[in-house]
Amino acid sequence: MRLDTTRSVETPEGVSLSLRVAGPVPRAMAWLLDQLIRLALYSVFGMAFSVMGQAGNGPLMVVIFLMEWFYPVAFEVLRSGQTPGKQLLQLSVVHEDGRPIGLEASVIRNLLRFADFLPLAYLFGTASMVISRDFKRLGDLAARTVVVYIDRPDSPTELAEVPPRPAPASLTLEEQRAVIDFAVRSPSWTTDRAEELAALVHPTFADRSALVAAARWLRGQR
Repeated sequence: MRLDTTRSVETPEGVSLSLRVAGPVPRAMAWLLDQLIRLALYSVFGMAFSVMGQAGNGPLMVVIFLMEWFYPVAFEVLRSGQTPGKQLLQLSVVHEDGRPIGLEASVIRNLLRFADFLPLAYLFGTASMVISRDFKRLGDLAARTVVVYIDRPDSPTELAEVPPRPAPASLTLEEQRAVIDFAVRSPSWTTDRAEELAALVHPTFADRSALVAAARWLRGQR
């Protein structure tokens, strides 16, 4: 049985979303998978730097430092809130209002992992998740984020058949994420509501089909 809660939030566009908050068990499993991936990468780098002898210890420590602190940030910001472990467990980090996580929030929640770890074995973080209604660890409370389940559609929608094509204009990273987020959420909206919101995402798109086509292109579906 999944340890979760369901909470309803309203986006700035007036859309009501239902978020299924992930509990400590799936989050711990995702964390463990990410740890195993990092350990495998450390082994690869360790063997690569071993040819340098003692001189390879310095670069290896730098790699370990960067991986420990920026591995989750990079994936959360560039992959819609999903590290490889979260992706395998169908989890994602989002803002409390359902928006995709940004760089600032991701940095805050991950820098505070050291506080979650205290006094040992993530005791403070686990206690915080047990007490919090939305299973938030200390980093989530500070960054105002939440880890939720990503529901996969049971069958492809009509929009999924739109041929991918590049956006008609250059998009910033935030705009790219908005386009992808729209494409993911639009099947749960009515046709009229989706068309109404499509005009708000970016003025260069004619309709929601154009947005979905650009989202598929941005995701590498050529």
